[in-house]
Amino acid sequence: MSNKDMLSVLEGLLFVCGDEGLAVPDAVKALDGDAGEVKEALLLLSSNYENEERGLQIKEFGDRFYMMTRKEHAPYFKKLIDQSRKGSLSQASLETLAIIAYQQPITRVEIEEIRGVKSEKPMQTLISKGLVQEAGRAQSTGRAILYQTTQRFLDVFELSSLEELPPLPEGKEESEEEADLFFESFEDTIKE
Repeated sequence: MSNKDMLSVLEGLLFVCGDEGLAVPDAVKALDGDAGEVKEALLLLSSNYENEERGLQIKEFGDRFYMMTRKEHAPYFKKLIDQSRKGSLSQASLETLAIIAYQQPITRVEIEEIRGVKSEKPMQTLISKGLVQEAGRAQSTGRAILYQTTQRFLDVFELSSLEELPPLPEGKEESEEEADLFFESFEDTIKE
């Protein structure tokens, strides 16, 4: 394998390893290479990132190499995250959030059965806004991810516990106007 190819593969491995970092022995196994050669290539890649002043950097901690963002760019990342947490929720997100709040822990498939439509995008929105989080895995076949509301959900809706959620209406006597008011109050609270 050429040096250029090795650098390219190592860059991809660093990206795939994410927060776990890439251990030199794991890189050696993946590349069927020599430990000294692989470590030298990782150090060269790190140096290249530094010299080119990229938005990412490669750092060595212990026996692992990590691809990470630059500390000096943190204010921009914070702005982006804060911006994505603001704003109102769509009707689909509000419906999904209500289902999770009342039925948690619940799988995405169960949510989709209740809603009657796909819920992947609303779930992503709720997770990115910090209102919903993973709560483990179901014990059934496939071990689907279970979801639950977060402490932020309680804070946003000014609840001290889930027991303070309003009771669900019995039967289907609820009018369309009452349902709209319910979702409207959720939306108003999220905007704050």
